Amino acid sequence: MATLRTTTLAGFLAVACFSAPAAAPTGFELVHFASGRVMTIARHHVDGQTIVLELHGGGSVRCDPLLIDRIELDETPRSDQELVVAVSPTQNSGLRMLERPYGALIQGASKRHGVDRYLIHALIEAESSYRSRALSHRGAMGLMQLTPAVADEYAIGDPFDPVQNIEAGTRHLRRLIEKFGIAGALAAYNAGEGSVRKFAGVPPFPETRRYVAKVLDLVEANQSD
Repeated sequence: MATLRTTTLAGFLAVACFSAPAAAPTGFELVHFASGRVMTIARHHVDGQTIVLELHGGGSVRCDPLLIDRIELDETPRSDQELVVAVSPTQNSGLRMLERPYGALIQGASKRHGVDRYLIHALIEAESSYRSRALSHRGAMGLMQLTPAVADEYAIGDPFDPVQNIEAGTRHLRRLIEKFGIAGALAAYNAGEGSVRKFAGVPPFPETRRYVAKVLDLVEANQSD
């Protein structure tokens, strides 16, 4: 299996430019991040000083090469479900919601944008289990799993930075609430605004309905904190 390894920015760019493997027959590559996280992508290419990770289903993520340990071909066919970067429960699950990480950032964003702090906490728990480096195969990033489009819309420099991520995620959630109400906003956060408009409310997708119910249940269960 061909492998790309990086130690410095210049070293990675030199290897990527001149020794990058041809795309795998199945269209899969594995990105091994320095943090230990692994992401499956369709392919990658170098653009100036960044590595562009092209995602399955369209879209891309621009990444600092210093965050990547290696990229290697993956010739094993995988189902769409297997491509998702799993987020497992953490030690935070035993804490009262307002005692969990990033409480001050969440409180500040809540006050600035008029979004209930319990709702922000619940969304973060559902999206990333408070993992600031969480990354899905579709490119959703960080605590509030910002998509590349949302990160661009709010001019986020580093979507994995908790300060920027929570600020942009809360602003985005506020905008969705103004359009669709709370349940509709959560559905749009999960399935996109187009789906909510099409069905005039929470769409009949099992995954989206489970997501909305989970977030609202977390809010209700923790508001007595």
